[in-house]
Amino acid sequence: MVDTKSDQNSNFEEQFMGNSGLSSKQVEQLTKQYGNNEVPTKEDGPFIGTLKRMWNPISWLLEAAIIFEFILGKQFQALVIVLLLLFSAIDGEIQERRAKNAVGFLHKKLKISVRVLRDNKWQVCTSKELVPGDIIHQRVGDIVSADLQILQGTVSVNQAALTGESADVTIKSGGKVVSGSTITHGEIIAKVIATGSQSSYGKTVGLSQNSEAPGRLQTLLFNIVRYLAYLDIVLAIILVITAFIRGTSWQELLPFLVILFIATIPISMPSSFTVANSLEAKELTKQQVLVTGLTGIQEAASLDVLLIDKTGTLTKNQSKVSNIIRYNEEYDETNLIKLAAAAADDTANDAINNAILSEFNQRHLEGFVRKSFKGFDPAVKFSTAEIVENGSPKEVVMGSPITLQKMGNVPETYINDIKKISSSGARVLAIGIRANNNQQFTIVGLIGLTDMPKEDAKEAVQKIRDRGIKVIMLTGDTRETAKVIAEKVGIGDRISDIHDALNNPLAYDGYANVFPEDKFKVVKALQDQGSVVGMTGDGINDAPALKQADVGIAVSTATDAAKKAAKVVLTNDSLLDIMKVIDSGHRVYRRMMTWTITKLARTAELAALLTFGFIFAGFFPVSLSLIVFIVVMNDMVTLVLGTDRAVPSRKPEHWDLLKLTKIAAIFTIGWLAVGLMLLWYFVSQTVVSQADISSLMFLYLIYSAMTTILMTRTEGVFWRSRPSNWVAGMVALDIVVATCLAAEGWITTPVSWAWILLVMGITVIATIILDFLKVQYYRHEKK
Repeated sequence: MVDTKSDQNSNFEEQFMGNSGLSSKQVEQLTKQYGNNEVPTKEDGPFIGTLKRMWNPISWLLEAAIIFEFILGKQFQALVIVLLLLFSAIDGEIQERRAKNAVGFLHKKLKISVRVLRDNKWQVCTSKELVPGDIIHQRVGDIVSADLQILQGTVSVNQAALTGESADVTIKSGGKVVSGSTITHGEIIAKVIATGSQSSYGKTVGLSQNSEAPGRLQTLLFNIVRYLAYLDIVLAIILVITAFIRGTSWQELLPFLVILFIATIPISMPSSFTVANSLEAKELTKQQVLVTGLTGIQEAASLDVLLIDKTGTLTKNQSKVSNIIRYNEEYDETNLIKLAAAAADDTANDAINNAILSEFNQRHLEGFVRKSFKGFDPAVKFSTAEIVENGSPKEVVMGSPITLQKMGNVPETYINDIKKISSSGARVLAIGIRANNNQQFTIVGLIGLTDMPKEDAKEAVQKIRDRGIKVIMLTGDTRETAKVIAEKVGIGDRISDIHDALNNPLAYDGYANVFPEDKFKVVKALQDQGSVVGMTGDGINDAPALKQADVGIAVSTATDAAKKAAKVVLTNDSLLDIMKVIDSGHRVYRRMMTWTITKLARTAELAALLTFGFIFAGFFPVSLSLIVFIVVMNDMVTLVLGTDRAVPSRKPEHWDLLKLTKIAAIFTIGWLAVGLMLLWYFVSQTVVSQADISSLMFLYLIYSAMTTILMTRTEGVFWRSRPSNWVAGMVALDIVVATCLAAEGWITTPVSWAWILLVMGITVIATIILDFLKVQYYRHEKK
């Protein structure tokens, strides 16, 4: 627990004269009685988790295949499928737990802080340390982490996390605020009445119940599997017709049809996907970039528009008063600073309030008596305070000059003065007065706050733009201020308003005078146009946009609400860390690109070779047992593709099924042609038996699958890109095992080394040719 400085205690807190709060001894006793303020996470054990992975549509297909194989007397094949199913479920459970550990590190780093009254002084503690009976201070942007009874003040809260209703609810003194709510307006002094599993949130949902919608990658991969299933159906129909014509028994045909569909099932896909994302999440964690949603990583590869909030993200958020313009003879510079200090929140550790109060303290001024105060409301963009000046009550309003302009009369030079201050890059605040006996609102002055860009902002913007990503700045400041900052950081000077942002969001470099709800609308407008949108922000007003964005990024100074809404949280005060997220996304993309192309090519090749081989040769080119081994050995390699070395590309990557199909077709057609040629040679030009042909075609399918994985890893020639040790080792192991099986006659008929070397040589030649065609295809696509 850390004590705050006494001079930071707010007027709002000072007005609370309820009691001295709990003592340290009472807190200790209550902690023993109620435990920490957290909901125990209930997770299935490894055994139950593994069983659940065997209860889904993909597993049902495998389980049906096992039953069919037993009915048909194919116990060996059935046993292999059982082992395959078990291995996939166990490995999936292991990888999922590793992913949760990588992402779970976030909760160790991000702790919600709460101001609490204990031992007769206001202190700061983590929400985990709260106990029933604590007196706490909550304000705009805070996530309520325990059930509260309001003792002083009024707030509006969003209870969507608990009720599902997005509309705000206003709660007054005496009312109850439930845990899991987010305070959107106002501030309160409240008493903790329930914590942990006894709180409303703990009883109904549980803080550990988080879900995440599938990203574009998962959706695309499942579509690919669906199309492969369609291909299997067509080929199965051809096989059935051919078998009927040839008089082949259904007992001989059915096992092959079953295996044909098993080869299509993406047994290794969940594990491969989880490995690829969780490894990157773990690496990002080591670099102080925390991931709350794994889909945020994969979507970063496709990111083509990045929206950046100006204050606190592009700028240092360490403002100082640089300009003062007064419009009323009664209020000179000193009085304007005193008015601004009265309307400032001395508990908010943000740039604007800090700058105003710092100027007030440096001038050694004596403030007005403040009777009431309402902090800055992002919905209306101003704060208010009721003061007493010379015995007369007055209301002070401080906030956006555009907003205050609509509240009353303004001086003739008002707009020009705003432009003059903004032209230097300063943020402009307007100060207005309303006397209680006179409802007329009068603007009495303007204050300019200078907030310089962060040292690495320009470099970060340039690096992001070099990746083909359009950077757009959003700010509630005026156009003039926005233009100066946007030019300084290299974003551009084309600044417009929200109207243009919603009609043609890509037409400008930034948008000024943006309200909180506007940021969400801009993200949605870009997504409706087909863009993959990233959003960086720090305030509660950024939370809806961060949640809606494909890649929501909360910066290090972000509020709890912003961090909760984002999928990525930067813990270092550097925008350059965004590049780490983008690079991670590209690495995941490259790895899953390899998985996707090889899955398409290998499945189509195997299915087509079995079908056309049966039509032309009158028998299946590969035995049933060996087909099962092909499926197993191929999946063993794809399981480790998530660990592969990958080089990030220099432009956004988009999942294009047609493009993927074209690339896969190069390998499918090529390998199928070579395979049919080999089959023709073995059948018509040699005297080898069907069993020998099965062994040799088994080798060919394994060799071609392994080289396909090596080729699809890169757009250039494959030998210039070294795979990870895991991928290289598993490829080598598959080749060695397959060769030994064929040479020694394990589970198949042994064949001579001369035939093995022939198949190996032809595969190498075909690999070089296909790799050349692949390189030419990629070069043609880039023209």
